[in-house]
Amino acid sequence: MSWVVLLVAIVCEVGGTLTLKFTEGMTLLWPTVLMFALYLCSLWGLNVAVVKIPVGTAYAVWSALGTLLVAAIGVVWLKEPVTLLRAGSALLIIVGVAGLYLSGSE
Repeated sequence: MSWVVLLVAIVCEVGGTLTLKFTEGMTLLWPTVLMFALYLCSLWGLNVAVVKIPVGTAYAVWSALGTLLVAAIGVVWLKEPVTLLRAGSALLIIVGVAGLYLSGSE
């Protein structure tokens, strides 16, 4: 169940990050309120997840998957460019999180 909560926290974090694009420097009220609500939900979920998942593993998965999802959404929906450096960096993130997960820290 902790992994499910962590995945929901990641989705909320990605939503909060994407909402930043629509706050116009936090000058628009409702996008800004939504952004803060999503970030709060994300941090709450991370907090719940670390009760059962080691904090290093949970945070690595939370931050890495969030980063990868935002990057992927940026490419697909926001038409951001895909470069060799960006793709290689994403691969390194995946390898790093897999290494932490498989290191037996659980």
